[in-house]
This record gives sequence, structure tokens and C-alpha cells, in this order.
Amino acid sequence: MSIPTLPFGRTGHFSTRTLFGAASLGSLSQAEADQTLEVLLQYGVNHIDVAASYGEAELRLAPWLKQHRDHFFLATKTGERTADKAREELHRSLERMGVEYVDLWQLHNLADPIEWDIALSPGGVLEAAIEAKKAGLVRAIGVTGHGLQIAATHRRSLERFDFDSVLLPYNYLTLQNSYYAENFNALVATCQQRNVAVQTIKSIAYRPYMGRDHTHNTWYAPLTAQEDIDRAVHWALSRPGIFLNTVGDVTLLPKVLDAASRFEASTTPAEHEMQGMVDRLGMEPLFV
Repeated sequence: MSIPTLPFGRTGHFSTRTLFGAASLGSLSQAEADQTLEVLLQYGVNHIDVAASYGEAELRLAPWLKQHRDHFFLATKTGERTADKAREELHRSLERMGVEYVDLWQLHNLADPIEWDIALSPGGVLEAAIEAKKAGLVRAIGVTGHGLQIAATHRRSLERFDFDSVLLPYNYLTLQNSYYAENFNALVATCQQRNVAVQTIKSIAYRPYMGRDHTHNTWYAPLTAQEDIDRAVHWALSRPGIFLNTVGDVTLLPKVLDAASRFEASTTPAEHEMQGMVDRLGMEPLFV
């Protein structure tokens, strides 16, 4: 079953509600990456989110884009904070993916206050992004981030510049933190007023690794049972208008897409079901 689409903010593109988080390609061979493409096409996913820092991920996308460029909304990110270095990184990303432009270029993990000020001031990466948009190298500009403070920081970012999209964590356990929930809700309200796309990550986060063995290609220990993934994904998708970026592990990707393909309003888990899962699994908050 194909996954429904929604307008991706003001970009004019109708993106599937689950966006492919291509960090999962960073350490794969091309053959393994190509198998992942087949999974995306099976579910009709039409939006790819990658970053210059995701290992070999941009290179792995090049053969896909050579054949399917018109099918995918293509987003990448830069971690640079100054204009000169960001320009270099953008051109490198375009070259690595074999494309002439990206649909969305994002300021990656813009959370640190000092980096934030550098990035959004004259001579910062935002200057390069605006120039690149005027030159047709990027069609939209976004901002991403992690951490307990990021919803509040994104609100500040939108006061400084009219970004086309934001990206940040969203899951049941994180939203139990009143500070994060208050700022997340306020951020979403602002984005809805301005028609800014809201992308969410870490929907199936289970707990921090915190010295435990890394069992998956994710920054956190993920949920793995299909029934638990269903609850987490359906809870996230029950929030109208937001997008869910898929997990950074290709072995779990089919489970996340399967859950998303079966989402309907009637499948939204109740509060006691979510809390019951947290208690049963001993889930721990993830604020990174």
C-alpha cells in the first residue's frame, strides 16, 4: 500500500508523509543501497533527506537519481557555518549526487548558540544559501537540529529568517517533557501559520545506547518489534500536517514503511497504550 502525500510546506511538492532518511546509506555498498531503493519504490516514497556528513550516502544516491531524479524531492544538508565553506560543500554535494540542483538545502544541526549566530549573520551559511537559491542551485532553505532546546532554537531561527522547513525530534516520550512540548507545539503553530514544512525524527527511539552495544545503524537504540514500531509511527503520524523521517537503519526501514502504509486515524494508539509500552519496555528519554 502506498503512503499518503501532503504538501511539503510552500515548496509546491506533495511529499509522502514518511521521508527517506538516507543516513542509513552511509556505510552500505552500492548493491545494498540499490536494494533499499526498491523498498522505497514499493511504498511510493518520493522524498529523500540526506546530508554531506552522512558518509558515502550522497554517492550511493547518484545512480538512483540518474534514473529517478524526477520521482524524488531531494534534500541535503550542510554542517558548515560560514558562507565560503558552505558554498564549497554545496558544490561537492551536487557533484557527488550528479545533480544540478537540490530541492531543499538545510542548515544541519543548528543548535549551538555561538554557531547559530555565526550561521545566521553576514558571512554565514545563510548568506550562501540565499545566493544559491537565487542561482537556482537550491529551491528551498531549511534548518535542522537535535536536543532538548531545539524546538525553542528553531522558533528563534524563524524570527531571524523565513525558512521553508524545520526538522527536529518528535516521539511520545520526548513530548512528556513539558519544556520541549510547549516549544514544539508553539513551533508547529508558527509553521502552520507560515506554511513551513515540519519534519520529525527519532519516532522509534527506544533509549540512548549509553555504553550499551550498538545493535543498529542509529544514534540511539531503536524499537524493533513490529507492534511497537506500529504504535510509535502511528502516534507520530496522528499529528496532522507533520512528516516523519524514516529510521537510519535499512533493516528496520521496511517495518517503519509498513507501519506508515497502514496508518489511519482509527489506528492512533491511546495515551494508556503508549504509556504502557514505555513501562513494559523500560523506555528512556532521548534528548540528543
